[in-house]
Amino acid sequence: MKRELLRTLLAAGFGFLLLTAASASAQVSFGHAEKFCDAWLFELKDDSTALDPSLNDSNWQQVRLPHDWSIKQPLSPSLASCTGYLPGGIGWYRKHFTVHDSAARHYIYFEGIYNRSKVYLNGHLLGERPNGYISFLYDMTPYLKEGDNVLAVRVDHSRHADSRWYTGSGIYRDVWIIGAPETHLAPWGTSYQCEKLTDNSAELRVDFAVETHATPASRLEVAAELRDASGRRVAAAKSRIRDVVPADGSAGGFIRMHLQKPYRWDIENPYLYRLKVSLLCDGEAIDSCDIRAGLRTLTFDPDRGFALNGRWMKVKGVCLHHDAGVLGAAVPPEVWRRRLENLKDIGVNAIRMSHNPQAPIVYDLCDELGLLVMDEASDEWEYPKRKWIEGWNVGTPGYEGSYDFFDEWIERDITDMVRRDRNHPSIFLWSIGNEVDYPNDPYSHPVLDGSKISQPMFGGFNPQAPRAERLGEIARRLAACVRSVDTSRPVTGALAGVVMTNETDYPEAIDVVGYNYTEERYDMDHRTYPHRIIYGSENRPDIDAWRAVEKRDFIFGQFIWTGTDYLGESGRWPSRGFYTGLLDLGSFRKPRGWFRAALWSDKPVTYIGTYPAGDYLSVDAWDDWNYEKGDTIRVVCYTNAPQARLLLNGREAGAMKPYDPETGIIHWDIPYAPGELRAEGCNAAGEVVSSYTIRSSGRPYALRVTADRTQLPKERATAHLIVEVIDEQGVCVKLGDNGITCTIEGPAELLGLEGSNNSDMSDYTDNRHRAYRGRLLAYVQTIGQKGPVTVRFSSPLLKGATVQLEAE
Repeated sequence: MKRELLRTLLAAGFGFLLLTAASASAQVSFGHAEKFCDAWLFELKDDSTALDPSLNDSNWQQVRLPHDWSIKQPLSPSLASCTGYLPGGIGWYRKHFTVHDSAARHYIYFEGIYNRSKVYLNGHLLGERPNGYISFLYDMTPYLKEGDNVLAVRVDHSRHADSRWYTGSGIYRDVWIIGAPETHLAPWGTSYQCEKLTDNSAELRVDFAVETHATPASRLEVAAELRDASGRRVAAAKSRIRDVVPADGSAGGFIRMHLQKPYRWDIENPYLYRLKVSLLCDGEAIDSCDIRAGLRTLTFDPDRGFALNGRWMKVKGVCLHHDAGVLGAAVPPEVWRRRLENLKDIGVNAIRMSHNPQAPIVYDLCDELGLLVMDEASDEWEYPKRKWIEGWNVGTPGYEGSYDFFDEWIERDITDMVRRDRNHPSIFLWSIGNEVDYPNDPYSHPVLDGSKISQPMFGGFNPQAPRAERLGEIARRLAACVRSVDTSRPVTGALAGVVMTNETDYPEAIDVVGYNYTEERYDMDHRTYPHRIIYGSENRPDIDAWRAVEKRDFIFGQFIWTGTDYLGESGRWPSRGFYTGLLDLGSFRKPRGWFRAALWSDKPVTYIGTYPAGDYLSVDAWDDWNYEKGDTIRVVCYTNAPQARLLLNGREAGAMKPYDPETGIIHWDIPYAPGELRAEGCNAAGEVVSSYTIRSSGRPYALRVTADRTQLPKERATAHLIVEVIDEQGVCVKLGDNGITCTIEGPAELLGLEGSNNSDMSDYTDNRHRAYRGRLLAYVQTIGQKGPVTVRFSSPLLKGATVQLEAE
């Protein structure tokens, strides 16, 4: 995309909250959708007879989707570290169902199956999809029958070490059944653009496509109406489909609407309209879709960076994988909401979907919460990357992966990603790949001999490796796929070996160029390529990487690795995953999350952590205050106040000190004495604007439980229960690692217990687990019935705790 086109990109999108049965209609933009997640059967083995409708499956395991079978298996040091020492395998799912509605056609829509799936209906193959992150649907109509129908899904994750991180296995996202008339809006065929947006007015264009499977109707029209957040209609228009739509054919068109005094979608005020598009036959509505719509402008400039709605800003982003610790890849909406809210509280304003399309609910929540999104297609192109088996970057790697279906499927996968997700206002970048240019993994170039690159190169130029020039050829092909669907957002890629990739056409094939961990290249590449728009697509969480963005107008932001701890990319056993997150596996803020909040948040922030005095400053200091009397302890303070002081038991223990912009840390070395330690962040006048208090604890005495909600809908609602080990004074015992048992009475089930301890490789499939840092998180989910739910937590020698929930 040329510089002049990047000056101002007008774009609008839509979000869809999956709160009603029809919400998947927004995803696929046609028909009436209902969740199809209950009463599935599962067997973890490969059995070719499983596709036979007459098979006796009465002994199969009953499961509810989403379902991740890998997370329910034992961890083992004999398995691959790259995927968190958990297995893959081959599994079959079956579902018996009867169609009762009067819809002429029925489709089955899968948000994601990991991976290499084949779907059968009554023994007939509907289709196959090897990519485990892509959403897809099949037309079931030709093979449906009266009475019992049987869907059978084969999932082949036998290449269990096929990723650099934990993927999960199975039908790990929601499934929907969609009923539609013979003539209906086309799947993913409705999209929205804002062609002009000012404070006074907006010019909107709605594109649509129609499919018909029967004799075409005599008069087809498409109507669009836009309603504001209060439900008031603010714009409407119609368009007649003038082309004759042949049987089993399609046609398309667009509608323009004018809107007065529009509200903008922004990260501070993520305003969402509701767009309804209806297909009319002789004036009667026969199909429709509802879309949550947001209006905003994007501006990218090689010298000034990025502006949202004309306001120049810094993107404060984090990278996120798709698992949630003990829950694996089957993550409920409430868990995603809590994670995203906790990240936004830190000051995060953007999410990078690393390194694949994620569940639709994640985009919905980003639309609602006001988080920008970098949507990403893949981590691997035509050749495999190293997959570490014995620990991250140690031992002999494996080479399983997704490369074997790249050529056949990548264009369709990227196109479907953009078609599915283009209606989200949160998305501001399309990424065609991550670190596919990692030097010698697999591509190589003569420039690697003697060049300075900040990441390991696995040696210099390797003439036997694939030539790096292929990167540019492939990038042009994939960028064209994106632009064939959407030109309102730039195409990007996350480059790992910028020195090598600068010798190829890859940077010129994309619109905005992401640099992974190569901040030292910012200035020289800005001079060398003055028209290049640069940002940090993946960065360390240290202050220097942020200062490199903060001090340069032409670098518009960064994405920290990583927003939360995740499974896989593990070190040597014992290690569940990668633990550089701002949040831990239970989405609790870690010390480095507090440090980042002091750099990024607009709210007052003060935090203190401690450790035995030494000659270093740490951003990973936990808020403990239990040492031996007289020990010299370093107290570090992360704050965005201009100065701070330290109080111990109400008396000054550390004098007022100014904020240090070089380290971002204020510190004091003081002798330990038990009691209450308090840091106060103060303004220039010495007035307290924020504070943080920690206390010495006694021995473990009891458990305390806190629920984020006690009233839950009966249908699949998830509550977070935080269990703490406390002393007799009610102070959390941070050193407490007591074993805790959870029991539930009533219409709910325990999804998992998360301690957030990366080195705890014990059983995560039962109702017992050890606290870590005095805390344990329980996920409790309702199961579709009304009634009281009693959740009890017990631990030997400690007083137990009980919480009462209500499924309504």
